[in-house]
Amino acid sequence: MKAGVLFSGGKDSSLAAILLSTWYEVELNTFRFSQDADIDAVRKAAKALGFPHHVRRFREGLLSEAVDLIIREGFPNNAIQQIHREAIRCLCDEYEVIADGTRFGDRIPLLTDDEIRSIGDRYTCSYVRPLIGFPKKEVERLVSRYLIISYGETGEISNGDYETGIRRELIQRGLSPESFFPPAHQQSLVTGRKPNS
Repeated sequence: MKAGVLFSGGKDSSLAAILLSTWYEVELNTFRFSQDADIDAVRKAAKALGFPHHVRRFREGLLSEAVDLIIREGFPNNAIQQIHREAIRCLCDEYEVIADGTRFGDRIPLLTDDEIRSIGDRYTCSYVRPLIGFPKKEVERLVSRYLIISYGETGEISNGDYETGIRRELIQRGLSPESFFPPAHQQSLVTGRKPNS
């Protein structure tokens, strides 16, 4: 059975894909807001993992709605949740099993138990979070065993995180992303898979 994994190219979604590959035929899925979004680094990360990779485009207007919400509320949490829900919903149309790299202690994006039950009832697919029981320290230990990673601040590293597109849109509107996002937020990008992993 296939499992569609939401894939940013970062360490968490990569580790989730590796863990799920024990039981499922994993396919990586990266969403972008526009056709011209540069995701070459994400494609390379997917190739390094060795799983099929699909690039999908969010519906027209989603980015604008999300940025409007960020500006109204003054913080990005609910907008990122909205975008994540949309990505999951899109994958439900194609896969019986969908997954992401959310882990223990994550706050955003993170679906509630009621939302997860609703996905199963409404779309008849299973939404799994293979890292949800793993705290950050344990994820880091496993990542160091299986993956080669590059780190950098959001906006400086080319991964497929939702925040990258949101920051770009804020700048196009003449707004500073730093007004809405925490400073010095670190992101990761997989650059390889360690031998024998």
